[in-house]
Amino acid sequence: MTPSATYRLQLQPDFPFAAAEKAVPYLAALGVSHLHLSPVLEAVPGSRHGYDVVDHSRVRAELGGEDGLRSLASAAREHGLGLVLDIVPNHMAAAPRHNRQLWEVLREGPSSPYARWFDIDWAAGGDKVLLPVLAGPLGQELDALAVDGDVLRYKDLEFPLRAGTAELPLPRLLDAQHYRLGWWRLARTELNYRRFFTVSELIGVRVEHPEVFDATHGKVLELLSDGVLDGLRIDHPDGLAAPAAYLERLNEATGGRWTVVEKILTGDESLPVEWAVAGTTGYDALHRIDGLFTDPSGAAELLGRYREFAGPPGDRGGYWKATVRRAAYRVATHELAAETAWLTRLAAGICGRDPALRDHAPWALRTAVRELLVRIPVYRPYVTAGEPPTRIAEATLTDEAVREAKSVFSVPEEAAAVDVVRDLALGRLGDGEEQTAFCARFAQTASALHAKSVEDTAFYRYVPLISATEVGGDPGRPAVSPEEFHAFAARIARDWPATGTVLTTHDTKRSADVRARIAVLSQCPQRWAALMTELTAATPVGAPDPQLAWAAWQSAYGCAELPADELAGRLEPALLKAVREAGLFTSWTEPDPAYERAVSDFVAAGPGSASGPARQLVTEFADALAPHVRAQVLGAALVQLTMPGVPDLYQGTESEYLALVDPDNRRPFRRPEVPDEKQALTAAALGLRRELPEAFGESGTYAPLETRGPAAPHAVAFCRSGEVVTAVTRLSLRLAEEGGWRDTVVDLPCPGPWRDVLSASPGREFAGGTVAARELFAERPVALLRRVGRDA
Repeated sequence: MTPSATYRLQLQPDFPFAAAEKAVPYLAALGVSHLHLSPVLEAVPGSRHGYDVVDHSRVRAELGGEDGLRSLASAAREHGLGLVLDIVPNHMAAAPRHNRQLWEVLREGPSSPYARWFDIDWAAGGDKVLLPVLAGPLGQELDALAVDGDVLRYKDLEFPLRAGTAELPLPRLLDAQHYRLGWWRLARTELNYRRFFTVSELIGVRVEHPEVFDATHGKVLELLSDGVLDGLRIDHPDGLAAPAAYLERLNEATGGRWTVVEKILTGDESLPVEWAVAGTTGYDALHRIDGLFTDPSGAAELLGRYREFAGPPGDRGGYWKATVRRAAYRVATHELAAETAWLTRLAAGICGRDPALRDHAPWALRTAVRELLVRIPVYRPYVTAGEPPTRIAEATLTDEAVREAKSVFSVPEEAAAVDVVRDLALGRLGDGEEQTAFCARFAQTASALHAKSVEDTAFYRYVPLISATEVGGDPGRPAVSPEEFHAFAARIARDWPATGTVLTTHDTKRSADVRARIAVLSQCPQRWAALMTELTAATPVGAPDPQLAWAAWQSAYGCAELPADELAGRLEPALLKAVREAGLFTSWTEPDPAYERAVSDFVAAGPGSASGPARQLVTEFADALAPHVRAQVLGAALVQLTMPGVPDLYQGTESEYLALVDPDNRRPFRRPEVPDEKQALTAAALGLRRELPEAFGESGTYAPLETRGPAAPHAVAFCRSGEVVTAVTRLSLRLAEEGGWRDTVVDLPCPGPWRDVLSASPGREFAGGTVAARELFAERPVALLRRVGRDA
C-alpha cells in the first residue's frame, strides 16, 4: 500500500522501540499513515544512527530486539499505521569484533566463504586487507598490541588470528595475517577495500552477488512477509555496483512493496526510468520548495555583499562552479587517492593486455581518471559494461569534458588516455571481468567524489546564503520560479506520483525552519549587510576569518528563537564541523588547534552569546522579520504536504523545529509541548490526505492556478484533483515593500464553493472563479481550501 504520509523516527538507544510505541497514538492522531524508522538491524553498540550494520540477521538488541519491533508494529496497526524501514545495502561496519562475516574474512583470507561479501582488492594489498586503525605508525604502536589466545588486541579493538600463528613472535605474527594493521593516515592512499565515501569504518558490501543479497536481506524480507513492515527506504543506492539490477531484484523479492531511494538528483537530472521504485526520498522536492521561497535578485545582491565582506578570492570569493571544481580536485587527490589509484590499476591492467592500448602510461591513465571524475556534473553515470551507454549516461562524460581533460596534457598522444578512460567508464571496451569492475568502480567513485566535494566541502566553503547549501540544492542558482516549480510538480504527478518529498531529514545541514528564516535574507540583502557591519563592531572577539563570521551569524539568526542557554552549545559543534569539512583552515585529518580555539572563542563571545549588544541586535533583527519568516515556514510546509508525492515528516517538524547539522538534528524524539500554528496546519493537511486518498494518490491530478495582477508572482496556487486548493504567499517582505496585494487575484476552479480548512471561522468560503488575493490571505499567509460537498 502506498503511504499517504510518513513520519521519520530516529531510533537509538535513548529512543528505542518502546519509546516509539508510546508515540504511536499521537502520530496517528496527527494524520500520517506510516512510521518511517531509521535502520533497525544489529549495529555497532551505542550507534545513534544505525547505518553501521554488523548483523543483517538480527534486529538490534539495544532498540528492544525483534520482539520490540513486532510490538511496535502491532501497536501501529491498532492505530491504523504501517511501518516503513530504512535499510543499508551498500555497506557494513568495519568492526571485526562485531561483524562476524568480516571476522571470518580476516581470519581465513580470500578463501573464506564470506570473501565475496566485501569489495576488497586483494591483489593491491598483497593478499592482505589494510586496516587503518592504529593511532600512529606501526613501529610506534607495537607495545600496544597483545596476543590473547586466538585474538590480537589493540586498545579496545580485537582482530582474529590466522590458524597456527598465535605462538609466533609479534613481527612474524603480524606478517602472517590476512590483514595489515596500519596507521589511520594510510587509508587515504593505500586502502584496498571500498568504503562509504571516505569513512574507513564502513566497508562496501557486494549485494550484486545473489548469495550476498539473500543473506543481507533475509530478515528484512521476513519482516515484510510477516506484515511487520510495509515499505522500504534504500540508503545510498549510488554506492552499489549495479543499482538498477539490485532494485529489480529487491522489487521481485518484496512483491512490489512501496520503495523509495535516497538518490540525489542534480539540476534537471531525472531518476532512471528503469529503476523499480516509487521514486526518490525527496531531496529534489526540497530544492524546489526552498527555491520557491528564495528571491533571485536578492540572492544575487547578497552574493555581492558577501564578496565585499569576505574579501579574499578563491574558495571564499563567491564563485560556485569554481568552488566545486577546486573541492573536487582536492577530494580526488587527497581523500579519495586510494580510490583513484584503484581505478588506475584496473585501467593499466586492461591496457596492458590489449596491444592496441598497451603504451598508455599509468601516470597518464591516473591523470585521465582524475580529470574526468572532477568533470562529471551528476553523482554517477548508470552504465553496464558491454552494453551501449544510454544518451543520459553519455551526457555525464561529454565531449567538452574530454577536451578539458585532455588540455592538461602537454603531449597530444599522451592525452589519448582520456579517450580510453571515458570508453572504459561508459562500458565501451568490452564486458570482461576487469572492464565490468572498472565500469562499476568508476561510477561508485564518482558518487563518492561528488558527495564529498559538493555536500561536504563546497557547501561549507560557499556561504552567501547558507539556506541554499542543502543536499540536492544548487547554491549557484538558489531561486526557483513559480513556473519552474509547477513544471516540476506536474512531472512528479505524471511520472513518479508515489515518490517521496521532504523538507528536513537526519542528513539536512539545517532544518527546514532554520533554512526558511535564512532564506528571508534574500529579500533584504542590504539590511543583512548593514547588520553584519554592526555585529562585527559589537562583538568583543573577532572571527578568525570573515567567511566564518558571515556563516556563523546567518546560523545564529536562523536559530534566534532557541533558548539563549542552548544556543552556544548547539551552534559551536555545528560551526566546528563546518570549518573542518570546508578544509580551508583546519580539517578532520589535519586539525589546527589554534584556529579551532579561535572559532570557539568567537562563537562564545558573539553568535552563541546569551546576552550582550550583539545578541540584542540579532534578536531585534529577527523580531522585525518574524511575519515574513512565518509566511516562509507555513508556505513551505503546506506546499510539501499537498504537492504530488508522499510527504515525509522528520520527527518534531510538525511544529517549529530548529536544528543544525548532525548530531544536533538526531536528538531523541520529543513530542512538541505546545501546539502552534504550524502543527495545526500540518494536521489539517494530513487530515485531507487521509480523507481524500484519490485526490492525492497516484491517480490524482495536479493543476497550477493562475494568479493575475500587480503582485501575481507573490502568490503560488495549485489544485489537486479538483478537490483541494493550496495557495501560499511567496516573498512576503518584497510584497509588503511593493505595496501589498492591491488588485491581485487568484483563479479558483469551478464549481465551488471552497472552504478554508485552516480558518477558525466555519463560514470562511469562496465561490469558484476569481478571488482577491487580499481576501484569500486575509487571515494568514497561506490557505488550504476544500471543495464543499466532499466532507467525510
